[in-house]
Amino acid sequence: MFSLTRFATLPAPMLLSLVNTQLRDHFPSLEELVRYHDIDAAELSAYLATANFHYIAEQNQFKSG
Repeated sequence: MFSLTRFATLPAPMLLSLVNTQLRDHFPSLEELVRYHDIDAAELSAYLATANFHYIAEQNQFKSG
């Protein structure tokens, strides 16, 4: 599985794809994903928000808007 520990070095659209794939295939929630990768949920969300991607808990994915 691709490590997300250096997520801020990736372009946001690429990170979005990686995160959503991991959420879909391996983690039932954002909390479990960030715990596994030992990263901060607020930092990940803020970084993706700079490209207008926001987490939708009901769908367990980040989407634009």
